[in-house]
Amino acid sequence: MRLKITNTYGTTHNVSKTNPAHVTSCDYYRLPLVGTIAPGNPGYEDMVEMLKDNGHDTRPEGYGLIFLESEEFSATYFGSIEQIEKYKRENVDGTATFDAQQGVVYAKWPHGKGWDEFLPRVFWNVKARGAIADGVGLVTAFQHPVTPNAEVIVYEFEGAWTPRTEPTQMVTYHCTACHQDTFHDSGHVHENTGPDLRRWAARQARQHIISAAKHGVNRDGHSQCRPNGGEMLRVVNALARDMWGTTGNTLPDTDDAYCATKGPCSIIRELRAGVRPPAYRT
Repeated sequence: MRLKITNTYGTTHNVSKTNPAHVTSCDYYRLPLVGTIAPGNPGYEDMVEMLKDNGHDTRPEGYGLIFLESEEFSATYFGSIEQIEKYKRENVDGTATFDAQQGVVYAKWPHGKGWDEFLPRVFWNVKARGAIADGVGLVTAFQHPVTPNAEVIVYEFEGAWTPRTEPTQMVTYHCTACHQDTFHDSGHVHENTGPDLRRWAARQARQHIISAAKHGVNRDGHSQCRPNGGEMLRVVNALARDMWGTTGNTLPDTDDAYCATKGPCSIIRELRAGVRPPAYRT
């Protein structure tokens, strides 16, 4: 199946020819982290193991590092310390460029021994860049392939795994065609620890789009895009009326109305308005 997935805002990404959910690169990146490592740094030997494995450990004095990220992809550049120090001096106004041909670029940011202590937690939405708060805001959005004006939106937010746990930064996606809450769909909400997790949430959003394009919106039961028409809300309202002897509904009786007041759409609405939403599920 050939499907063009269209961003409704954000950077256009390049994908695998055989899998439009798998992003392979993009044309524009942020450079949120620049640094150096050298022999004697904690964990240095473990940090350069990836270079040794690929025959790229060619700088005994150490390496200059540039970490690149987009909404759905990340990469790490290893060059000379001299090149990176020069880049830092010239980039005081944010306009410097660097020649990636002088070093080597690896997809994703490294992780493991040494790297996990070296790399800070980095969010797409950063308060210093004008975001509502660190790790709170929209990441990207895609046009829904079936439902007019609907989107599948990837966003960073604050939430708690259970009502009795402390809120943390999370990332997930939401489809405004089916209004499923990903908290009830195992494995679709992630602790927001860096670009890899945001990339994974965006990949799941793309998979949702592909499924809707292939199977429709709950057309044959195989689609990931499955609006339930407010069925569970009607059940809860009926139970509440029976228990309390009331005639009105305790909850909105449609998925879109419930989502707009108590679900992910309420978060997204406030994010778009520049308002910091309350932590979800607390």
